[in-house]
Amino acid sequence: MVTEQPFLETDRLLLRPFSLSDAPIVQKLVGDEAIAATTLNIPHPYEDGMADEWIGSHQEGFEKGEAVIFAITLRDGNALIGAIGLEINQQHERAELGYWIGKPYWSKGYCTEAAEAVVRFGFDKYKMLRIHAAHFSNNKASGRVMEKIGMKHEGRLRNHIKKWGRFEDLEVYGILREEFKGA
Repeated sequence: MVTEQPFLETDRLLLRPFSLSDAPIVQKLVGDEAIAATTLNIPHPYEDGMADEWIGSHQEGFEKGEAVIFAITLRDGNALIGAIGLEINQQHERAELGYWIGKPYWSKGYCTEAAEAVVRFGFDKYKMLRIHAAHFSNNKASGRVMEKIGMKHEGRLRNHIKKWGRFEDLEVYGILREEFKGA
C-alpha cells in the first residue's frame, strides 16, 4: 500500500498532490461552463469555497485508500492545468479514472500524457486488476484520451446521467492490467 502520495513525472508534466494555495486557479479553470458541461460532479456556477472544500477532502480519501487525486502541472513553469485521479475499490481490485483539463490547455495531449501515468500508477502501486472510465457521449475528446491509453469501449449506458435537466448517454471504457502497454 502507498503511504504517502507521490509525485509522478512525464515528459511535459508533473503530477502532484493539490495544496490549498491551488484553490484560486482550480476555481478559475473549472468555473468555465465548458468544463462543468463535460463532467458529472462539477457544478456551474462554481462558487467561492468549493475548490477549498474539494482540495481539503483529498488527504482523507488518500489515507483511507479510496482515492488519489493529482494536480496536473506543466514541468516548464509549473502552471496548474487540470486534475486527474483514481477512485479506488480495493475489494474488487479496480479503480475509476477521472480527469478534467482547463480549456486553455485542451488539444495539446496533456490529458493523454497524464492519464497514461496515472493508469500505470494504479496498476503498479495499487495492484489494480482493472481501471475503467466513462464520458458523456457528446465529449468525444475524452473518449479519444481513453482510447489512446489503450482502454477498450465496453458500451453505452443510455440516458444514464441527468446533467442540467437533460439526460446524457455515458460511454464506458476499461482496461485490464495485462492489456496495459506499460504493464
